[in-house]
Amino acid sequence: MSEDGAALGARLRERDLAAAPAALNLLESRAPGDVREAAELLAQVSPASLGREAPAHVIGVTGPPGAGKSTLLSALLHAWREQQRTVALLAVDPSSRRSGGSLLGDRARIEFDPADRGVLIRSTAAGERLGGLARATRSAAEALAAAFDVVVIETVGVGQAETEIAEVADTVVVVVQPGAGDVLQFLKAGIMEIPDVLVVTKADLGEIATRTRRDLASALRSLGAGTSVVSVSSLPPPEGIEELLSQLRAHREGLDLAERRLRSRREGALTEFATQYGEQGLRSLGGREATLALLAQEPPGADSASLLAALADRLA
Repeated sequence: MSEDGAALGARLRERDLAAAPAALNLLESRAPGDVREAAELLAQVSPASLGREAPAHVIGVTGPPGAGKSTLLSALLHAWREQQRTVALLAVDPSSRRSGGSLLGDRARIEFDPADRGVLIRSTAAGERLGGLARATRSAAEALAAAFDVVVIETVGVGQAETEIAEVADTVVVVVQPGAGDVLQFLKAGIMEIPDVLVVTKADLGEIATRTRRDLASALRSLGAGTSVVSVSSLPPPEGIEELLSQLRAHREGLDLAERRLRSRREGALTEFATQYGEQGLRSLGGREATLALLAQEPPGADSASLLAALADRLA
């Protein structure tokens, strides 16, 4: 007999990594009974139940296709495991037009030991949703953050629609490859406003990589952004990975984590409510600002499923 949501959530709360696959299966299911059980699971790992924010560092990784996200993640995964940190990676892949399922492209390129119980890699299909995230990605990140040391969300990398990752992650990493067109492309797309850390891959290419890092740093200064820019080469032996890890740690340590996570849960509930009920539903609650004001009345330790349910109840 399969475990119910409350039991799975309690196991994750105790940092039992073996509960993670079943928990993700439950969170991805759309069966009415499973949706109710998923809400019970999320309640078990909410800040209200934990007594604090979940311990994981939730990192979003995005950028144009071919920039080297998966190769970079392979190097980071190896470095984190050398530090004995447990890692969950949610790879949000493009959907198959035929089946609607994940094409598994990014997961297949990430190098890891499948026998390593300290690593979980899960591919989910983005489906028809813009924003670079699958429907259950937010809930999965919330649940896994209670059990793992690091939770990484790698998005499909489709450009301007990637901005949703900024609502979910503690730290957002945007990955670009050396090339004269990247800076202008990113400025036009508005993506320069997203990253907390910007990574230029393929530093082994020499001058072109150095110039790209310099141009991006200049562009960020012109925007008044405090984003750090790191150059890395993921080819063995990797270069720049320790500097990147240091920048990730520094950003996390400088966060007001409770405030950022609270905003993330409220914005996530608003996004999901708009997806389910459309603009008509938002208008029924007075519009987006009024809906956010309603969410602000809910307990700060509430999980995203509870916040969504509270909004839905107001429509009844």
